[in-house]
Amino acid sequence: MVWKSLSFILPLALATSALARLTPPRPSVPPVSAPIEAPVVDRNGTTIPPYTTTYFFDQLIDHNNPRLGTFKQRFWHTWEFYEPGGPIIIMTPGESNAQPYTGYLTNKTINGQIAQQENGATIVIEHRFFGLSNPKPDLTVQSLRLHTIQQAIDDLEYFAKNVKLAMPGGDKVKPGQAPWVLVGGSYSGALTSWTMVNKPGLFAAGYASSAVVEAITDYWGYFEPIRQFMPKNCSADVQAVIAHFDQVFTSGNTKAINSLKASFGMASLTHLDDVVDALKFPLYTWQDLAPNTGPGGDFFNFCDALEVKNGVSAPASGWGLNHALQAWGNFFTNTFISDSCGDDSVVDCFGTYDATQDFFTNTTIDNANRSWMWFVCNEVGFLQEGAPLGHPTLVSRLLQPIYDERQCQMMFPQAFPRGPAQPNVAKTNAKFRGWDVRIKNLFFANGQRDPWREATVSADGVNVRSTPQQPIGLSDGFHCSDLSTTNGNVDSTVKAVQVQALASIKSWLKDYRRQFNIIEINLGGIDIHLKRSPKWGRDVVVEAE
Repeated sequence: MVWKSLSFILPLALATSALARLTPPRPSVPPVSAPIEAPVVDRNGTTIPPYTTTYFFDQLIDHNNPRLGTFKQRFWHTWEFYEPGGPIIIMTPGESNAQPYTGYLTNKTINGQIAQQENGATIVIEHRFFGLSNPKPDLTVQSLRLHTIQQAIDDLEYFAKNVKLAMPGGDKVKPGQAPWVLVGGSYSGALTSWTMVNKPGLFAAGYASSAVVEAITDYWGYFEPIRQFMPKNCSADVQAVIAHFDQVFTSGNTKAINSLKASFGMASLTHLDDVVDALKFPLYTWQDLAPNTGPGGDFFNFCDALEVKNGVSAPASGWGLNHALQAWGNFFTNTFISDSCGDDSVVDCFGTYDATQDFFTNTTIDNANRSWMWFVCNEVGFLQEGAPLGHPTLVSRLLQPIYDERQCQMMFPQAFPRGPAQPNVAKTNAKFRGWDVRIKNLFFANGQRDPWREATVSADGVNVRSTPQQPIGLSDGFHCSDLSTTNGNVDSTVKAVQVQALASIKSWLKDYRRQFNIIEINLGGIDIHLKRSPKWGRDVVVEAE
């Protein structure tokens, strides 16, 4: 096929243009925007505020020291499907500005499907230190000391127990008065699991999609699902090129090293680990794939650049090293660098050794890369490196954790004055149970083709058992494919996971209502929400509408 300009490069470039650096993808929830044309109407036929209406909650700055006061935490909310006694379905998109995620209020997503089935209301809440929900006015190390997994969990608890929602009866839906369901994907999917472990009983049910529950420092497994499921010819040639880079770069042959760098348009990059790190970026577009992605998807376009020659596709074994080197080099030199780096130099775009770069020094708020890196460097790791010796690899083995840990020290020198960072993943996994999570009413939804799969309970060799209390739905999907109901309509295996989840949640909420004696009845068109009082042994009216 004729090569075309890669559209996938543009989001990477735009997202990092102010930082002059390409950055690896985070374990993030795919954005879903809410429709804005039609009015939103509740079950009574009343027009209610648009999905895009922004609300503010007075969240504690520090849950360990409430005297420090509060900050304004943004959230979005609708009661389109709500009826008295229904659940509150809450989600944080995690490590992103939450503004583009208002679609998760709607039935275009599993959140809205739960709400529609159970007569519930939906909430999207912005995570502390992301977007405009910041306890402090900047992202300095001193401010980020309050940016921990535990503080984020405590935010969810404090919100659920104290928020007064704009909907009718919105001050009478605290946990115990109404069931709350926590939904998340990727990092926020892990946060769902970690919260239910840390705050047992707070949420009646949880739905965790592509949940990276196990913190891992050397996360070379990111590339395993890609290697397993990508076109065989492309995998063979990528492995051959990477092996060649490793052989040349460790040979000590300066002439051969410089020639190879130049053939990929990276002659000016001094550090060889920066060169091989740049080669990972076409592979990262795998994370953007969905079950309905056609053959023109960005990842497949990259493979076509290597594997289609004179209109003919390579056999499963690929074309071999010579052709792959030339094809990938041409792609990098003529397309990738210009589309992804724009006016920035190759050194600014791929280099990681200049501590004065804006990427390392920018402490202004709404800088998701910096806020996420704080988690990476301290609590979760997820450093995406080459595979160990003896295992096939799509990524250079020159890339080891020290490459990224050094960058943590450059970004947060006050936090790591004695040397490169060493994320304390053992503490995270011990506290929140990681792969060892065993908790009631938590549904895990994973995709075989998800590059984050190896940090989920569906990782190869982990063998976490699916049970009725903690089911694991595994589809043929990619990253968080099951969060979108549109994707579910395309792929039957994703749809099956969603159907299974909805049935599980229906059963769990029924048990919750029985436990807390929550009763909903309708008398003459009037919704009455009753709660049986253990003290008096009789029904008392909580609200009537």
